[in-house]
Amino acid sequence: MKVKGYPMLASLLAVMLLVGLQTPAYGENATTRATWIWQTDLIKDGGEELLHFASDEGITLIYLQIDRQLPPEIYEAFIKRAHENQIAVHALGGDPRWALTEHREDMLGLADWVLNYNGKVSTGARFDGIHLDIEPYVLAQWEDETDEVISTWEQNLIMFLNQASGSDLELGIDIPFWFDRYTLGNGTSLNEWLIGTFDQVTVMAYRNQVESENGILDLTRDELELANRLGKQILIGVNTKEMPREPHTTFYGYGKESLNAKMEHLSSALGSYASFAGIAIHDIRNWQNMSSDVTVPPDEEEPTTPPPDPDPDPNPEPGEGDRVPDADPITRDPVVRGTYIWEAHEVIRNSQEILDFAKEKNLNWLYVRLDLEQPYTKYSSFVKQAAAAGIEVHALGGHPIWALEENRPRMMRLVNYVKNYNRAVEGDERFHGIHLDIEPYVLPAWRENSQQVISEWTANLDAFVTELKKDSNLEASMDMAVWLDKYKVTGQDMSLSKWMINRMDHVSLMAFRDKAEGSNGIIAVAKEEIAFADELGKPIKISVEIKASHEGDHITFYEEGAAYMEEELAKLPELLKDSPSFTGSLVHAYAYWKNAKP
Repeated sequence: MKVKGYPMLASLLAVMLLVGLQTPAYGENATTRATWIWQTDLIKDGGEELLHFASDEGITLIYLQIDRQLPPEIYEAFIKRAHENQIAVHALGGDPRWALTEHREDMLGLADWVLNYNGKVSTGARFDGIHLDIEPYVLAQWEDETDEVISTWEQNLIMFLNQASGSDLELGIDIPFWFDRYTLGNGTSLNEWLIGTFDQVTVMAYRNQVESENGILDLTRDELELANRLGKQILIGVNTKEMPREPHTTFYGYGKESLNAKMEHLSSALGSYASFAGIAIHDIRNWQNMSSDVTVPPDEEEPTTPPPDPDPDPNPEPGEGDRVPDADPITRDPVVRGTYIWEAHEVIRNSQEILDFAKEKNLNWLYVRLDLEQPYTKYSSFVKQAAAAGIEVHALGGHPIWALEENRPRMMRLVNYVKNYNRAVEGDERFHGIHLDIEPYVLPAWRENSQQVISEWTANLDAFVTELKKDSNLEASMDMAVWLDKYKVTGQDMSLSKWMINRMDHVSLMAFRDKAEGSNGIIAVAKEEIAFADELGKPIKISVEIKASHEGDHITFYEEGAAYMEEELAKLPELLKDSPSFTGSLVHAYAYWKNAKP
């Protein structure tokens, strides 16, 4: 492969290609088992616990994020121990902005740092490689300036490779499985260039099924075949991090035995590919926290997307037995404007950005997902500043498996954390409530026996509210799909929607449509639930989507943009003026809204 204007890189790539072609086939004998360590602080004590776990799990390669402010002695001690355990260590770094010209120096600084470090320590304490994780597709520029971002990214990577050439470092990079849809200026596909250019590529095949349609095998076949032709090595990356909105992309909720069984299945299935070098599991902290027991059955037919809405036939009028005679009247005005913050690290790292965004959008309500490993001080300042700005903050949590009885302790852990937090902090630093997002209809158990899941789900929700209300005035709330009125509560002649609205202090109805009016608009799909809330005297909020959706353009405002969304949301108070239950609207979610089309 020739790279015009970069003779050193062209020579390097030629050597790399020859080496790759002479490398023994992996396949059945692939032994690499890698993982990412993003929390560099975990090695400050020498990393003994991490390395013990790594050895137990057969890890042979660690991608270790570099904090350039840490003393080199910390890395030196950790790498020596890792090498003694036959574990290679690659310096890990990455930022989406490294694809842009103005942030090139930061990426080149990583190469400089590693080269300088390796030049000062003994052979046994040196890094074995550098691994990049750069995901420019999350940048706002990617949507409208894709070609320009790819072009500057290519230039930055070429300079990085030139700088690192001549060393003994193995150079690797993470890529998603869908990069084959993009090309460079010369017509070469982006994934072909990256696989051909780097010593090693880890394909982020974030799915939790191996052989099903859109499973790991299906999504990585092209990359493995391409790497075969190029004589290169491919690691297949899988995820164990909690992804509440995309549970099909992670093994979170599975047990370690189930994960290992899936990985053995995957390794066996990929044995025929010479390019298959092993598996990478993201990331070590989430992997360590997995339970030993299987909590989600390994079902190769598990759906990878939520089911479509049931037919929008109107729900029958509620019977007399459904009525709750002592409902309290609704006292809130429909003034809530809010959003969801799913990335737990955002309020810790970027609190001011969130508050500035909230001010710009005139928000007064936030659902914020928490990292329960963090000390209370990580949240108290943000909640206090939000309160000063007139913003209610509710702790956010949830996962499809939280509907199952065996996973009730996960829910209660969130309850206990928030209650203990509120007891430990000042009044203006307290959360107002806990908001759950639990969507068990993506689980195989729902397809097999939805009524059993509903029975366990409602029992868990009842336990959640009961525990939350003990010694606290925290508000209990949840997200609810618009079609749950088609299901009945187990053993009762009451719709599931009505039960949930009655049990919670408020619900946020996921009325994911891109217009307020019309036969399939927000009002139309939400009318049964709004009627229930009016009858029960319970507040209800309308949530809308601005994230790109594979379920159809009508689901989201992604294509129309933020201004059009605001126009449609502005219609809701007038359209619902006769419904006292309507108390405002929320946009899902902050990460997508801030980068949305104008």
